[in-house]
Amino acid sequence: MRKITPHLWFDKEAREATGLYTSLIPNSKITNIKTLHNTPSGDCDIVSFELSGQPFMAISAGPLFKFNPSVSFHLRCKTKNEVDAIFEKLSVGGKVLMPLGSYPFSERYAWLEDKYGLSWQVILAGEREMKQRITPVLMFVGKVCGKTEEAVNFYAEVFKNSPAGIDGTTNANILARYGKGEEPNREGTVRYSSFTLLGQEFGATDSAREHKFAFNEAISFLVPCETQGEIDYFWERLSADPKGGQCGWLKDRYGLSWQITPTIMSEMLGGTDKNRTARVTKAFLKMKKFDIEALKRAYEEK
Repeated sequence: MRKITPHLWFDKEAREATGLYTSLIPNSKITNIKTLHNTPSGDCDIVSFELSGQPFMAISAGPLFKFNPSVSFHLRCKTKNEVDAIFEKLSVGGKVLMPLGSYPFSERYAWLEDKYGLSWQVILAGEREMKQRITPVLMFVGKVCGKTEEAVNFYAEVFKNSPAGIDGTTNANILARYGKGEEPNREGTVRYSSFTLLGQEFGATDSAREHKFAFNEAISFLVPCETQGEIDYFWERLSADPKGGQCGWLKDRYGLSWQITPTIMSEMLGGTDKNRTARVTKAFLKMKKFDIEALKRAYEEK
């Protein structure tokens, strides 16, 4: 089954960071490393990896974007010792946002930024079955604070009605709302929501506190598409400006970044033929929305 893949943009630390993450979390591994040459950011390492069996990607593409807590990763652990061990190693050189300890919602929890700036919420989940161990959590702040419920419903509608060939299963639930006396958060806005798109579980929350960050391209979500029709569908419906974007990247109406990418790209860029890779790279760098036929022509060119 195709799944949405979280994509992490590093300055030059993609290999190092993914090595750390895969060493800390069971059932994790690096599956592929590819270097693209002659991009606007120079030579870029692209790392495909799995954390607890879930697909992720990372790129070293220069210091254009910085991670921030608007997107964090909720990491569930079975034991307190596991929470403590992961917290200890991830927090080295980083910053603690909520100290390791007991909270009303969990016996053992911490929120931290690792030394690369990536935000993690490490939490004790116990021995209960976990369908997904690592969940990206979206924090709607600033101009989009109060729009979590609208956004969750928007995403669910887009993916539920996606073309044949895409698993449109969605599941959206508002699990908790803010009540009276919880200012600056407005009563009725979303404390926490859970939703699933293409098999990828997400969390989302509103936060009316003063934050000096917002969604940016440091973290995007890659939507795998097998046909041009699927690419066209997601591009038109997700993009706040369908005529904008670059290299398959777009921003939605809430500022969240997505990559609408043909599944065939992994084959085109994953081979050993450097000339083919160079031709495909040159072709896609000129594109806004990806054109599968144009990519195939570049790949097959003699």
